[in-house]
Amino acid sequence: MTKTNPALVLKDVYQNFLEGDRDLRVLCGASIEVMPGEIVALVGPSGSGKSSLLHIAALLEQPKAGEVFINGSGCINLSDKERTLIRLHKLGFVYQFHHLLSEFSARENVMLPQLIAGVKKNKAESLADEIIKSLGLNDRLHHRPGKLSGGEKQRIAIARALANKPNILIADEPTGNLDPETASKVFQQLMLVVKNNNVAALIATHNMELASLMDRICYLDDGCVFSTDM
Repeated sequence: MTKTNPALVLKDVYQNFLEGDRDLRVLCGASIEVMPGEIVALVGPSGSGKSSLLHIAALLEQPKAGEVFINGSGCINLSDKERTLIRLHKLGFVYQFHHLLSEFSARENVMLPQLIAGVKKNKAESLADEIIKSLGLNDRLHHRPGKLSGGEKQRIAIARALANKPNILIADEPTGNLDPETASKVFQQLMLVVKNNNVAALIATHNMELASLMDRICYLDDGCVFSTDM
């Protein structure tokens, strides 16, 4: 039987920031692994360092020490250009706020990462339509963000994060600004798309009800990660 390797690994990660004349330690040897097709919840109190851990995992922030492995390859010593290419092709990131470009339609917002990656316009359009429809927004392809509800905007943001078919999805409170009913619907669709595409997903959330639906919960406390199998 072939052993499956983790898609994402953070190993002994340390991070600190200067706050005035005080050295604020945020992560103190944090480690986590996420397997292909696994959805892991990252929970912890506000200010515990969840966003810092996610930004390091997504190669958006450099840790003070430790290592990040994407598909088995170490990423800490890569150049800015090399990290950018990994983010473009292998990682998808969903923010709490959708950050859609208001002048573009839903379809165009999802096409943009593909066009940047060099995908032909016709193919990018076809792939955008496919993923938007998989999230239940067939009739919103040509709507600009101003004409979309909060839940619809967040689903388009999810579609954009998955547009280049990454094998790792990182999400920072993706349903945090939605009402409970809408949050549940958006999350269910997110889980379905992630599972269908065998994506490794690390999702920070304060919503323990949603966290309990994921494969595993990791608690971030005092700078360290503690994992609990579901």
